[in-house]
Amino acid sequence: MGDPKFSRRKYETPSHPWEGERIAAENELVMKYGLKNKMELWRAQSFIRTLRANSRDLQARTRTGDPQAKVETEQLLSKCAKLGLLPEQGANLNDVLVLTTEDVLARRFQTIMFRKGLSFTPKQARQFIVHGHVFIGGRKITIPGYMVRRGEEELIQYNPSSPISDELHPTRPKPEDLKARQEAEEVKKEREEKKGPQVKVAKPKLEKLVKTELKDDEKEDDIEPEPEAEPEAGVEEKKE
Repeated sequence: MGDPKFSRRKYETPSHPWEGERIAAENELVMKYGLKNKMELWRAQSFIRTLRANSRDLQARTRTGDPQAKVETEQLLSKCAKLGLLPEQGANLNDVLVLTTEDVLARRFQTIMFRKGLSFTPKQARQFIVHGHVFIGGRKITIPGYMVRRGEEELIQYNPSSPISDELHPTRPKPEDLKARQEAEEVKKEREEKKGPQVKVAKPKLEKLVKTELKDDEKEDDIEPEPEAEPEAGVEEKKE
């Protein structure tokens, strides 16, 4: 385990430092979820990578009839269900392989607080958490990356001793502001639906390839077969 004073790094950096598509996708996620830096994103990616590796290993052991694999499978699915990554019933190991980095980022304390309407932006939610203005079930948690359990979502509230707990505080979102934000999100969803079905893949590199294949298939379906040419009259007379 090592000395607790010298904790180990809990994430893996990308294998190649300069990849344009990967960097653009990372920057988009950092802005969307209000992350401080890419280390928080890499930590979520490493967590998902670990879950997938465990799922693949358990699937292989289950095929060989290992009784311990069934116990560990239930533990893995229970863990994912408690974190809100999978439903409480009906999930299997294949569902673990479909999980993405955004599924983990959506369960962070910072993201859930913003989506509950307790802040204007994810950055402001991070500031409230770090400054101790938010409680979870009566406990003050100052870690924005804390993974909120399924039963803790409804227990998120402002710190009673904080000035932000006052409904008239200027930094606190008002109902009309939340309504305007909800309407903007609905308009955004409608635009995305008009663009067509979104391709959900585990790796960003595969998304471009899948989209191009779908476009090629659509073009092939749109092409109508050419009508057969009718033989000329002069040619038929020669044959007779």
